[in-house]
Amino acid sequence: MSEAAIEIRDLVKEYAGSGDEPPKMALKGVSFDVPEGSVFGLLGPNGAGKSTLINIMAGLVNKTGGQVKIWGHDIDSDHRNAKLNIGIVPQEIVFDPFFTPFEVLENQGGFYGISKALRRSEELLKAVRLEDKRNAYARTLSGGMKRRLLIAKAMVHSPPILVLDEPTAGVDVELRKQLWELVNELNAEGVTVVLTTHYLEEAEELCEQIAIINHGELIANKPTRELVGMMGEKIVAVTVDDDFTDLPADPRFRKCERAGERVIEITFDKSEMTAGQVLAKVQQQGFVIDDVSTREADLEDVFVQLTSQDDALA
Repeated sequence: MSEAAIEIRDLVKEYAGSGDEPPKMALKGVSFDVPEGSVFGLLGPNGAGKSTLINIMAGLVNKTGGQVKIWGHDIDSDHRNAKLNIGIVPQEIVFDPFFTPFEVLENQGGFYGISKALRRSEELLKAVRLEDKRNAYARTLSGGMKRRLLIAKAMVHSPPILVLDEPTAGVDVELRKQLWELVNELNAEGVTVVLTTHYLEEAEELCEQIAIINHGELIANKPTRELVGMMGEKIVAVTVDDDFTDLPADPRFRKCERAGERVIEITFDKSEMTAGQVLAKVQQQGFVIDDVSTREADLEDVFVQLTSQDDALA
């Protein structure tokens, strides 16, 4: 067994065009590894290629070129073992409305050829906190309960790798927190987790390493702390005593924008100036400061900068 739970090398996917439309390159030679035992984030804007990549791993989409290994098994030459070692939780919530959660898991176990004596349906319902809904029809479950049932369904065959595609899309804050706890529990038990999400604070909170895809290309793949540290930026929010039309200016300001009725937000590089120097510049230009707050750059700032740079080069 290699130290990488998933190995992706030069992965290419081209979709044929229809009519006069040219072919579309959804993935353009993407390569990265998902370390065994990690929580790994896969981020990118809509249409970046994330879902195509996940669907290739799931065996739902055929790749055009490159290689994918799941738990050491090539998805082409050893498809059966590759599929047995991964569980996919899709974005879409699809269940037969007349099956109960217990029946959903039992049927999934049957699809994987697991004998009744070896099925873990009761254990999995307890793990996702749905044991009290064991015999309820799936159609009566809340959206969050259905999300948790999808995770249990993906874990029926005890795969060492779990892929969660936008698991918290459309769920409230409390439910997101519960799902985060569940992901951490699974990871603590040794499951390698791959997470795609639009919530960047979610990725920053959960993921040890993050890969960012844009326009079908890998534009970053680093430990989360290192990725955030790449920015070296700080943001100062200054509340002034009166409304304003012009913004303070300095060539060292990375960004200066209105962030509220009397609030100016200034982004600067910590290697070029200090917060004190920023405030001095603001005051020199005639602004009277009422209040100040600062924050370090976070993953959202990194994501915006990397994808905007990539878009400018495209």
